[in-house]
Amino acid sequence: MKALKVSQLVKQYGDKTAVNGINFEVEQGEIYGLLGANGAGKTTTMRMVLGLIYPDGGSITYNDKSYSLEQLRSLGYLPEERGLYPKVKVSDQIMYLAQLRGMSRKDADRNLKRWLDRFSVPEYYGKKVEELSKGNQQKIQFIASVIHEPKIVIMDEAFSGLDPVNVELLKSTVKELRDAGTSILFSTHRMEHVEELCRNISILHKGNQVLKGNLKEIKNQFPRERIILSTAGDVTGLEKLNGVLKVNRHEYGYELMIAGEAAGRPVLELAMGQTDVKRFEVMEPTLNEIFIKTVGDSHE
Repeated sequence: MKALKVSQLVKQYGDKTAVNGINFEVEQGEIYGLLGANGAGKTTTMRMVLGLIYPDGGSITYNDKSYSLEQLRSLGYLPEERGLYPKVKVSDQIMYLAQLRGMSRKDADRNLKRWLDRFSVPEYYGKKVEELSKGNQQKIQFIASVIHEPKIVIMDEAFSGLDPVNVELLKSTVKELRDAGTSILFSTHRMEHVEELCRNISILHKGNQVLKGNLKEIKNQFPRERIILSTAGDVTGLEKLNGVLKVNRHEYGYELMIAGEAAGRPVLELAMGQTDVKRFEVMEPTLNEIFIKTVGDSHE
């Protein structure tokens, strides 16, 4: 049984097809990455999953069940655009939202206090949202999306506006939710976050699903075209080796663009013949490189 299953999903607006036959499945306790540039169909897909708009074709099931109030109450949503009321107290606002999702006020209050303690901000309970920094408002928005203990959470730019310390805090929290069995549909511009958190991904482009599958398997489909070389001293003649297309000098050493992995051995042998080698690695492609190769350079 899949926590979330999207099958042949289609959404049209007049003569424009916003989503064209998208398919993916999210297991229980999985963070699934949904990627794409502006206009790719991510937001439309997430809105259909949330039941905010209905598809023109295809189906969405939650634990093998179709749309229903019960199913939609089991969803949580962290939108890219923040939706908290600035002049309302955190406690009043979060408990009201939890009660809309079917929680009792007592349970909502207990969960809110637990989450505030988890983020080390128990003093925000009685504060108005406008009194908080942007980063702390984001924490409260996150709490609002999970206060009712949803089985499936849709996160759109979850780490937007956070400093590095709070990004790490929220990432660890998302991993805890995953490990506790929550299924998460995760969309972000930051490819390194997807590489760290997601096992499976879909890349959308102009409403079409252009790449889908296990991230490790996808990476194996793309060539390794870059070498990182760090040495104790200078290395000369790298640019003259067969298969070496370009050599960039950095503070850590050299970055070489290569035509294929076969260029690796001559590079290493040349470097070892001239100096001590501290690091040599034929790099697998990053998700950012795969994204650009797949959809072009129209990156968000």
